[in-house]
Amino acid sequence: MRKVLLPTLIIVSAIVIVARLFYLQIIDDSFIKKSDNNAIKIKYDYPERGYMFDRNGVLLVANQPSYDVMVIPKDVKDIDIPEFCKLLKITQEEYETKIKKATIYSPRLPSVFLPQLNKKEYAGFQEKIRKYPGFYIQKRSLRDYQVNAAANVFGYIAQVNDAIIKKNPYYKSGDLIGKQGVEEVYEEFLRGTKGVKYIQKDRFNRDIGSYKEGIYDTIAVQGEDVTLSLDIELQKYGESLMINKRGGIVALEPKTGEILALVSAPSYDPAILVGRDRSKNYLKLSQDTLAMPLFDRGLLAEYPPGSPFKIMTGLIGLQEEVIDENMTFHCSHGFSYGRGAFMKCHDAGDNNLHTGIAHSCNTYFANVFMRTINKYPKPTYGVDAWSNHLKSFGLGNFMGYDLPAGRKGHIPDSRYYKRWYPNGGWRSTTIVSNSIGQGEVSTTPIQLANMMAAVANEGYYYTPHIIKKIKNHTIDKKYTTKHVTTVDKQYFKPVIEGLFAVYNEGTARSLRVEGIDICGKTGTAENKTKINGVTTQLTDHSIFVAFAPKDNPKIAIAVFVENGYWGARWAGPIASLMLEKYLRGKITRTDLEKRMLEGSLQSEYAKVTSGQPFRINQ
Repeated sequence: MRKVLLPTLIIVSAIVIVARLFYLQIIDDSFIKKSDNNAIKIKYDYPERGYMFDRNGVLLVANQPSYDVMVIPKDVKDIDIPEFCKLLKITQEEYETKIKKATIYSPRLPSVFLPQLNKKEYAGFQEKIRKYPGFYIQKRSLRDYQVNAAANVFGYIAQVNDAIIKKNPYYKSGDLIGKQGVEEVYEEFLRGTKGVKYIQKDRFNRDIGSYKEGIYDTIAVQGEDVTLSLDIELQKYGESLMINKRGGIVALEPKTGEILALVSAPSYDPAILVGRDRSKNYLKLSQDTLAMPLFDRGLLAEYPPGSPFKIMTGLIGLQEEVIDENMTFHCSHGFSYGRGAFMKCHDAGDNNLHTGIAHSCNTYFANVFMRTINKYPKPTYGVDAWSNHLKSFGLGNFMGYDLPAGRKGHIPDSRYYKRWYPNGGWRSTTIVSNSIGQGEVSTTPIQLANMMAAVANEGYYYTPHIIKKIKNHTIDKKYTTKHVTTVDKQYFKPVIEGLFAVYNEGTARSLRVEGIDICGKTGTAENKTKINGVTTQLTDHSIFVAFAPKDNPKIAIAVFVENGYWGARWAGPIASLMLEKYLRGKITRTDLEKRMLEGSLQSEYAKVTSGQPFRINQ
């Protein structure tokens, strides 16, 4: 036994020692990745970001080379600072500030001293770089935009800050990251993977070659290309129609939920957020608190939906069986309710669902709404049933689309009214203005576009999304999951017929496009804002929602034009032009086109000296 025990202990001990040495020297490379290891220099090779294409294969966003001056503070010795500053066109004060900032980050780690030199600046500095120990050039790629549109869709790239570095160890000082839009949401696909080289240094701090013959080195992997659902020609056309106007346009493909156009006006050329002037240009855009070009109105602006909301009032009334399509209500240029209250209406006579939609009769829809609420023994039950129907269309909720910005809008329920009326006393007449898209209701343009997609589909929709395809990957299944509304399919047909009548006999008859069957709804939303602390009534917002063609719809759209008077004046013509542009690729209503391209609402916006010219619910 003793003869066996000793050799066994020796063999086991030897195996443990060899295994540990193997682990430390071959498997565990953590020691070489320690940034403060003087013997190893880590050099990164940055990949190109993935390209962006539109739905038709048009290249939208590519890359261009950029050169950052990097610094390792502890290696900076005995340089001619005045000459160095002159070469890079900076002051000595700027030099000291940048060196101090880099030293605080780490005296041994490289950080960006001066970002994004152009080719000419790079060539001049590269010639003399040997005179400046501690400095070197890091090549990166910046975005190269092939179009001057869709800035709000693309987003931009910028240097990471300390918070990002602490949160995600992938990023190092000077790294670039996607901000806003597609760049942010699909950052992990677009950024690619950095290559890493470990370089051995001798005791004199000189490079002597790859560490362990490069066995730990990795190559950079380019980011994945993405195909967006955007139709760039439609996007550019929408932006041209919104010049000198403020508002948003959202166009969707009803059968898929793909975003065809997402226009926010005013906008800007995405190229101005590239290069050394990016920060200056961004600051200028962000400080424009009136036009707010960085504010994506298609996703963030919450407006009263106005008359397009009557579509929902009618659908819910049918589903709740408080009306049928033939029931009529008499209108005498308005609707009397409550204690002497009166809701004005431009219409008069007897209206059923068809003519009520076509002529946008306030009286008709106020009656339908009150019948819906009063069907239940308590108004709390009625408003909750009404609210639940609306939310099944995606209203009053974050849409869940693949863009970073978003607002819920507001669809009130009984809890909301209990807070406002803790002692009770509210009833259908108290909240009847909701029936026509005023009152406590607010929506975003993308929500209304999605609502119209659900109507076009006769009761279902897909979550709106900007991604169509990612190379080597499948898109999130939530964008291919069908959402079914609480309104039965049978009730959509009479409403669709009413929307078709809007273009043929109703409030949008002047906007017809020969040969295209369009279903739409005009809208006007009250517009109040605070000017110098005083609530002021401004010109109403112009709203229009539509889909086309009537049978087998290919596009659904919502258009908001701030301070645009009534729906058929600005939003309606823009919607008609967008529909024809997408379905035909050309414009026959050149009269509308000329008026929209040349038209301006700048005089209206000049009336606003402070605050925002639209309603935002916090």
